[in-house]
Amino acid sequence: MTTVVDNLPRDVLVHLIAVLGAVLAVLASGHAILYKRDSRAATAWVGFIWLVPVAGPLIYLIFGVNRIRSKAALLRRHLERYRSETAAAVAAAGDLQRLLPPDGGHLAMLAAVVGRVVECPLLPGNRVEPLVDGDEAYPAMLEAIRDARHSVAFVTYIFKRDEAGRRFAAALGEAHRRGVEVRVLIDAMGVLYSWPSILGVLRREGIRTARFLQPFASWHLMALNMRTHRKILVVDGRIGFTGGMNIRRGHCLDLQPPRPVRDVHFRVEGPVVAELQEVFADDWLFTTGESLRGPAWFPALAPAGAVLARGVTDGPDENFEKLRWALLGAISIARRSVRIVTPYFLPDPPLISALNVAAMRGVAVDIILPEKPNLPLVGWASRAQWWQVLQHGCRIWLSPPPFDHTKLMLVDGCWVLLGSANWDARSLRLNFEFNVECYDQALAQRLGDLVELRRRRARRVTLDDVDGRALPVRLRDGMARLLTPYL
Repeated sequence: MTTVVDNLPRDVLVHLIAVLGAVLAVLASGHAILYKRDSRAATAWVGFIWLVPVAGPLIYLIFGVNRIRSKAALLRRHLERYRSETAAAVAAAGDLQRLLPPDGGHLAMLAAVVGRVVECPLLPGNRVEPLVDGDEAYPAMLEAIRDARHSVAFVTYIFKRDEAGRRFAAALGEAHRRGVEVRVLIDAMGVLYSWPSILGVLRREGIRTARFLQPFASWHLMALNMRTHRKILVVDGRIGFTGGMNIRRGHCLDLQPPRPVRDVHFRVEGPVVAELQEVFADDWLFTTGESLRGPAWFPALAPAGAVLARGVTDGPDENFEKLRWALLGAISIARRSVRIVTPYFLPDPPLISALNVAAMRGVAVDIILPEKPNLPLVGWASRAQWWQVLQHGCRIWLSPPPFDHTKLMLVDGCWVLLGSANWDARSLRLNFEFNVECYDQALAQRLGDLVELRRRRARRVTLDDVDGRALPVRLRDGMARLLTPYL
């Protein structure tokens, strides 16, 4: 059976393909010019679209167009974002002033900046407890799940089917059989870190489980590069856990895993737990269409400590770049010290400029990174950027193995930012992230001691070290840096 295409002369077919390619290129590049906020990204996409005929526009359609915002708007067309009544217990102006050190009055400006960015109030009466490595975090999380009476909400990026993952699956299954409402949300790409995946184990336990943005289903293909990187566990709506820790055996250093990973997670109690639960409820609604409401998920929350805290939700939807603005605000307001611990350091030019200006103002800027990154390409790209901050007075420290996955930022001995986000384009522009800002001298001191311990064990990098790399190494690192917007 012949088709119309079969009957077309070869030269006519070639011309039709050329015209189609040109039309697609015009449409795709027009979209990039109009909707890409970053001019560098727009330029890169337009160049790629025209240099790779036909395939370029199609690749842009899949990877370059953000459909999350419109999908979220469509899903919530008849539903407003849920905000629990607990969020009404806003911190009074005097609450913040009482917590600030004598020389920390300027941090009230930071609270105002972040408040305007995230459009959520600071909540008083919270307790935030650091849990170092899986050796402390996992037992605390499992104990909370085993004590659950009403609900367990759990979202994570990686949930491996190993010794640690099976322990969590068993605890969640036991809670389900006790009559506890259990919901587990795992990123659809993160679940593939082990094969077979943990999904079969969870489903055999009877647990309601969903995958966030399945990459090969209808419109989700267009959002293949956008993942949930959030790590939130909320038990009975009262006890929360968040930070950067996934579920994998590598975090349990006592077990001497072949690829050990250091990290710090946090147990949270008090009114801010409602914000953790709100984020989970929104993500669950987005993924499954099920609405989680009522006292089983959102009970009244009494004060549990002295920390002022607020959730900072970030993602490629309506929360786009909120974390980035919060980071810029914190750096610009700092007067004495900025301490950053991150596994991946690929800041964009505005963040680099902010760090440099802070250092030139006399602020001590210390950045602690792993000496041996777990992703060589990311490590090469990061190293290609170090000179940009080193030459203006920032200090970079490389911590020895095991690989440090910790994500912390401390400012002036009172402000703490903790959570799931890294200092790279993937976290700041592509991923769905969740962080918590805290105002409390005692918490900042405790975490400051932890950061200082890691700094003392680390090796300082100098500008001479960076400039002294062999030419082939510098070229390799520089080529890797070209991929920074996508790493």
